[in-house]
Amino acid sequence: MDLIAALPVIGPFLSVVLPFIVVLGIVVFVHEYGHYIVGRWCGIKADIFSMGFGPVLWRRTDRRGTVWQVAALPLGGYVKFAGDADGSSRADPDALEQLSPEERAASFHGASVGRRALTVLAGPVFNFILAAIVFAGLILVQGVAKPGIVVGEIVALPGQVNELQVGDEIVAAEGTDVADYTELLTIVDGMAEAGPMDLTVRRDGDLVDVTAPYLLPPIVYGVEPLSPASRAGLEPGDVILSAGGTDLVRFEDLRQIVMASEGAPLGLRVDRAGETLDLTIAPELRDTGDGEGGFEKRVMIGVSGGLAFAPATERPNPLRALGLGVERVWLVITSSLTGLKAMITGDLGPENLQGPIGIAQISGETASQGLLSFINLIAVLSTAIGLLNLFPVPVLDGGHLVMFAYEAIRGKPASDRWLQVAMSIGLAMVLLLMLFATYNDIMRL
Repeated sequence: MDLIAALPVIGPFLSVVLPFIVVLGIVVFVHEYGHYIVGRWCGIKADIFSMGFGPVLWRRTDRRGTVWQVAALPLGGYVKFAGDADGSSRADPDALEQLSPEERAASFHGASVGRRALTVLAGPVFNFILAAIVFAGLILVQGVAKPGIVVGEIVALPGQVNELQVGDEIVAAEGTDVADYTELLTIVDGMAEAGPMDLTVRRDGDLVDVTAPYLLPPIVYGVEPLSPASRAGLEPGDVILSAGGTDLVRFEDLRQIVMASEGAPLGLRVDRAGETLDLTIAPELRDTGDGEGGFEKRVMIGVSGGLAFAPATERPNPLRALGLGVERVWLVITSSLTGLKAMITGDLGPENLQGPIGIAQISGETASQGLLSFINLIAVLSTAIGLLNLFPVPVLDGGHLVMFAYEAIRGKPASDRWLQVAMSIGLAMVLLLMLFATYNDIMRL
């Protein structure tokens, strides 16, 4: 991605657009393939499988008579089944009349309500499956923290003594026994003065007393896309030496200085792999979680911190990794629903809604942070798109499922006129939401 971004004139543009097309392409293909393959299993013939909208750039017809095509506008896709008027699964009465009884039975509208419901539900379900598999793969690659407090990679902190070694197991801090990270962090947070810490570690079977830096230093572990930190050029691994002219020892010191700035620009002195950099950052008032399931406004720069060492990891077995992957999918779903509820109640500002431009920018910035971060974004967006499509809005999969439930209960489908009105309202709602989100994107540029 860095090579693409370095290309003159078109480099920065491609560094945003290409990751966006890749992310959206993967997520949309899996979603639409879920509709297609489950429909095929249910005996429903697909006429067109399209990636994108608008003018067709490439197409081929398979042996089952399905046209596979790529269109010019890569903002989605659709499967048009036999008897459909378009990709929204709206019936085409004229086309249905021209079908033979056998062909009509293989059309979407000739299938039973149960088979239609399974076909529609498959899109979001395949998104969730993709996300769970991707999360599981990342967990297998990155590993999970070993039991206890075992030191992995050690962060180099300028001018500080650190006697910890990779593989050490911390068993006591400041004279108090600790068994897990929660107990360790309680001691670190409770220190009256931040400074070097006395630790006892188990090393090669022996207990050894060592001196280590304050364990929650002002190191950058994560940079939020589209944040003041990303715009200022901060990168994961940076150690912030000073902010606003004040030397830093703790990450908490940085947070307090940022909040006290009330949004005024701050000068940062940063150590990056031994090189000292001077940056300027403009904190912003943003919505963030309050730790109790709600949201609050806080002046922030968009970085996350961590320990002065990375926990040592071990590779879980594939079944456990898949279980943890499913847990991450559920976390994304619950977090998204919490955010949506907060927007509806007014606790979270609607300016937090991202449109296609914002998602493209996030894709580009995430790609620049490394392959694993980019792959993680694919899983997050796959979950989000799966969830979005389950909302009970006509034209979305959730709206279709509501109509199928109505048909199953009533014994016959809703009238064509009612369906047309519902589809029009649903389409208008989706378009208005996209326009509003795009407006947000433009205002953030």
